[in-house]
Amino acid sequence: MATPTEPRGSELKLDPSALYLEEVFTDRRIGTIRRLTPMKKDGARDAARAVLYVGETQVLTPAGALPIAFEIGAGSLEEAAEKFGQLAKEAIERTVKELQDLRRQAASSIVIPQGGIPPVGGMPGGGKIQIP
Repeated sequence: MATPTEPRGSELKLDPSALYLEEVFTDRRIGTIRRLTPMKKDGARDAARAVLYVGETQVLTPAGALPIAFEIGAGSLEEAAEKFGQLAKEAIERTVKELQDLRRQAASSIVIPQGGIPPVGGMPGGGKIQIP
């Protein structure tokens, strides 16, 4: 899927040369498949660009539902549906690994204020140790 360009300032404008017709398919059980059909400015199908398929599911966490989205390289809706399960599993595993890495980084970062630690019991303070 193309990376969206960031709007400059408060300018929000659709790119008429990058429009897609979006259709959503679901089994109402484990997820959805979005079929993105490229369209021309006049609403006609743009045959010069490929149809894209994006899978979406969610994982329940203690903090609530976590949405997971992933691209499906497929030439048809049937092929996208067949690939959905394996690609969803890989996307979930990738997300879990990223969350574990973030948790590990947060747990290992110790920040000491710039002024140091105030003296306790008459002991000189002013610790300069910082572990990012």
